[in-house]
Amino acid sequence: MARKIILDVDTGIDDALAIAYALGSEELELIGVTGTYGNVLVPTGTRNALAILELFGREDVPVYAGPGHARAKDSFEVLEISEFIHGKNGIGEAQIPDAKREVEAKSAVDFMVESVREYGDELVIVPVGPLTTVAAAMEANPEFAANAHIVNMGGALTVPGNVSAWAEANINQDPEAADMVFRGVGDITMIGLDVTLQTLLTTEETAKWEALGTTGGDFLAAATNYYIKAYETTAPYLGGCGLHDPLAVGVAVDPTLVTTIDINMKTDTEGETRGRTIGDETRLNDAEKTAHVAVAVDVQRFLGEFMRRLTDLAAATPSR
Repeated sequence: MARKIILDVDTGIDDALAIAYALGSEELELIGVTGTYGNVLVPTGTRNALAILELFGREDVPVYAGPGHARAKDSFEVLEISEFIHGKNGIGEAQIPDAKREVEAKSAVDFMVESVREYGDELVIVPVGPLTTVAAAMEANPEFAANAHIVNMGGALTVPGNVSAWAEANINQDPEAADMVFRGVGDITMIGLDVTLQTLLTTEETAKWEALGTTGGDFLAAATNYYIKAYETTAPYLGGCGLHDPLAVGVAVDPTLVTTIDINMKTDTEGETRGRTIGDETRLNDAEKTAHVAVAVDVQRFLGEFMRRLTDLAAATPSR
């Protein structure tokens, strides 16, 4: 039976690829998409998510809006670097029609809480933006933290951050929420820069999508080529774009794609290391380890699965 999944996205380019990975995975049943801030504002991200779902023929998947800013702030503005990497529209200036439907009236927080209550171990939540919505769900329901299973894209344990020497972008958006989640949730797998920067896509792969001659293939190619171009400026030494968010979905499908270490984690919320994800020294000797941090990845197997799933999904969309 397919495992139920909620994707919590700030729908930029790699979020779009993560949505496509989930849709292309028969092992998963995407029961909902929740929208957060980060790469874009919440209204932009939810609009992108709705349009992508419609593009791939999945108007049945509901989209919910989450909190629009970090716990310790009262507003949010998209960073200049985020706009450079993802484009003003969040999807590399790729043009797809707006969806014919709107976000659900129910909040993302209520949807998460109700879904964990209803499905328990059958459900995995995959946050690939700030952990603000997950933290809010923990506050809203005292049983949520003990019963939720989370695979999140964020953090860095064995490598430097990508917005500072210590901090990764998603965690850096809301360190207070991340600390609350890492300290409080009973089961969280961290897919951080340690592994996502090893999973790289190039224009050799995107050309295969373009060659399909379909609307889905054209969208995936156009958005990802923009992303690759941005990486040529921000990280030319990599030779491609990192598949950050899709890897988290890949691990939700198949945990054996990564090697993890079990460790109790925290997030620094003060000082120059604010946003750093690191082992919690106060729980170092606790017998129970609640976090599982990916430190190695089967790159070729993941890239093969990624290309197969997204190419098959795009091939099934209408011809251009």
